Amino acid sequence: MARVLGAPVALGLWSLCWSLAIATPLPPGVCVEESQMGPGVNLREMEEFPQPCGCCIPSRSQQCLSDQGDREWFWDLATGTMKERSWPAVGNCSSALRWLGRYYCFQGNQFLRFDPVRGEVPPRYPRDVRDYFMPCPGRGHGHRNGTGHGNSTHHGPEYMRCSPHLVLSALTSDNHGATYAFSGTHYWRLDTSRDGWHSWPIAHQWPQGPSAVDAAFSWEEKLYLVQGTQVYVFLTKGGYTLVSGYPKRLEKEVGTPHGIILDSVDAAFICPGSSRLHIMAGRRLWWLDLKSGAQATWTELPWPHEKVDGALCMEKSLGPNSCSANGPGLYLIHGPNLYCYSDVEKLNAAKALPQPQNVTSLLGCTH
Repeated sequence: MARVLGAPVALGLWSLCWSLAIATPLPPGVCVEESQMGPGVNLREMEEFPQPCGCCIPSRSQQCLSDQGDREWFWDLATGTMKERSWPAVGNCSSALRWLGRYYCFQGNQFLRFDPVRGEVPPRYPRDVRDYFMPCPGRGHGHRNGTGHGNSTHHGPEYMRCSPHLVLSALTSDNHGATYAFSGTHYWRLDTSRDGWHSWPIAHQWPQGPSAVDAAFSWEEKLYLVQGTQVYVFLTKGGYTLVSGYPKRLEKEVGTPHGIILDSVDAAFICPGSSRLHIMAGRRLWWLDLKSGAQATWTELPWPHEKVDGALCMEKSLGPNSCSANGPGLYLIHGPNLYCYSDVEKLNAAKALPQPQNVTSLLGCTH
């Protein structure tokens, strides 16, 4: 039967600090409960899966990833078919897990992070488990150790989520419900707060993407990241895959306002179920129909803001903030302020700004 290191086992790693210190290998995974794999899936019917199986991870692409040495098998839960791939960079995993949309392979006392689609491993792996997954004296966040590695996912006060100097540059949510806030070269996941608050380099999630994000939106199973005049488009099935031919100039994707050449945009959003893209640049707000592509007509709309840094329209509440009792809510951010509207029509009709909330409340901060 396929095996997986699930959330309870991951939490159990905290107690392994001293055993790891004397080079005791990580324990093998535990059997996957069928309820973890999704409805209608019976692991006993996966007769084609190679046995014995090293470890198995249910992935966001509705596939079961099975590892045996440097060979990996994918059991597609949607089609019921098995595919084999060779990932020499990953190697043999004694245990594996998916956490915050990131995939980890454990090899004894070390671990590596890998791309579940291409099997690629970023530079500077493997790393020591004791520096990242458990509290050990003199190790972990901000410490240097005998391996020469510190935890490099946090870089100074500009990425501390509750800092009064925090500036978010963009917000977006994809069709899987993953919700992101961008700041500089890093991002946060806003929908996984129960797993803690963590900022990651943009390059970790989108290695072929922009170094920073000025605006972002999602439409028809694609995620759009804008930096300056360039737009990067990623397919959202099975992770994020850059569409061939991108990045390209934004005007080649959505056109431009009549008689205006935009050097950059401040924010963009689409409400769920709509093809209307709203774009903000300085004091101006336009909407256009994405179905028209580069031939789209930009229509200017009234609104009370002089400028915004980011925008997001979504059906559920964002953090502790809710813009409407039901239906989508529209969130606009500018500096330390978060503004909330129940819909686009309320934004267009407003003559003055609503009472702002603190933007850091999106990141679980209470002050």
